[in-house]
Amino acid sequence: MKKIKLGCSDLQVTEVCLGSMTWGQQNSLDEAFEQIDYALDQGVNFIDTAEMYPIPPNEATSGETERFIGEWVRANPGKRDDVVIATKIVGVGLPWIRKGSPISGKSIKEAVEGSLKRLNTDCIDLYQLHWPNRISPHFAKHWSGMVPHTQVDRRLQERKCWIFFMG
Repeated sequence: MKKIKLGCSDLQVTEVCLGSMTWGQQNSLDEAFEQIDYALDQGVNFIDTAEMYPIPPNEATSGETERFIGEWVRANPGKRDDVVIATKIVGVGLPWIRKGSPISGKSIKEAVEGSLKRLNTDCIDLYQLHWPNRISPHFAKHWSGMVPHTQVDRRLQERKCWIFFMG
């Protein structure tokens, strides 16, 4: 499977990314494991998720998709470095996720901590805004000192990061 450089990071991802937004609602944990294993067997190394998944979003299942990936990571500890995990913070609107609050430094910190726990990992490879706050241009804002992130080579670090690449 052909790999490409992800943005300006050093991450190499397959051109095909495994979507996971149905795991926990339309697909079971066993089916998620089967899909991840099949994707890896085909050479896919990139998994996309979000804190709000599965779809359709609802309070009862919110975060299940990340939990399913975390269960796979727990069951396959030697394979974590074989996959690039991308997840996303949800923006304004879902009252059961941080009371529907807008994206801010505080909400990113809370969302990252929740995603790390559900994903059963110490490092999110790619962190994204699922939808930005529509009333202000987020892309030029930075929350200095609020959200630690790094672009350190994973092979050289002690795996004590929160986010490997934020884009």
